[in-house]
Amino acid sequence: MKISKMHMVAVSALLFAQPIVAQEFKPKAAGDAAPIMVVDRPTFVKVVSSSNEFEIRSSELAKQNAGTDRIKKVAEMIIADHTKAGEKLKATLAAKNATAAEPVKLAPKHQKMLEQLEGAKGKDFDALYIDMQAQAHMEAVALFRTYAGSGDDQSLVGFAKETLPRLETHLSHVKMLISAQ
Repeated sequence: MKISKMHMVAVSALLFAQPIVAQEFKPKAAGDAAPIMVVDRPTFVKVVSSSNEFEIRSSELAKQNAGTDRIKKVAEMIIADHTKAGEKLKATLAAKNATAAEPVKLAPKHQKMLEQLEGAKGKDFDALYIDMQAQAHMEAVALFRTYAGSGDDQSLVGFAKETLPRLETHLSHVKMLISAQ
């Protein structure tokens, strides 16, 4: 196969230009990225309150109805951590003379999920609970990560940053439950 002089010049030019182009188009560091979405304070409080209540109530059902001790232990951890998170949210809001809706009203989505769990039994309950926990915790991690990075209320930003690691821990435990099925 013969390589023409023109091809050699083109390849040389590309090889020479590559470092120059790479320097011009360096990506920004992840910390410089703009948030995908912005969540305001009222939305954050409303969604967190409903999500937190769903986590507690669905996990109380799991403590009663789950077929394995592994699921029951994860449910106990979720109840304890989300109870603390709910208390911390109330304290954070009280410090700013604001209150969360009392009593917490579940969002229609969370209410429907809870009703589905109430009707499930045996292995169906276990599979549904684990699936719902995975979905709920992925959404919670995304919400808390977003608010921690772009929230409009610094005390709630602190709450989001403080709570996020526990939510990530819950998600990893739920993923372990999924892999054990």
